[in-house]
Amino acid sequence: MLTSVLLVEDDDVEVMSVKRAFRVMSLPHPLVVARDGLEALAILRGNGESKSAASPHLIFLDINMPRMNGIEFLRELRRDPNHARIPIVILTTSMADADRQAAGDAGVAGYIIKSTLEGGFAAFAAAIDGHLKKLTPIDAP
Repeated sequence: MLTSVLLVEDDDVEVMSVKRAFRVMSLPHPLVVARDGLEALAILRGNGESKSAASPHLIFLDINMPRMNGIEFLRELRRDPNHARIPIVILTTSMADADRQAAGDAGVAGYIIKSTLEGGFAAFAAAIDGHLKKLTPIDAP
């Protein structure tokens, strides 16, 4: 069973970097991209173009996005019983204490500041692959 990943990110360069890292590492996990929180909710609820991320095993979430930012998305998602347990890792440039606190209050699995990624997105992708390989069907949302 392939484990899918939803990337919620509005910056094209960051999206390309994550896609490239998945490709370079030959990660088998389908990566679906949403450009903001509203698009991500549509995908998760089956209203978007891509149905492949309706139940992702992991979500990477930026905070600073148009229309619906990451914190608003987190709050909405945690109220949705069908998706409330999906692990979410914040992947952002924000070092604001308020953002960290809001993310922690919403029960995120991690908070990564993009500029602190040692080894870049390739090292990040390798770590994610290791985590996803450990998931069993029971762990999956």
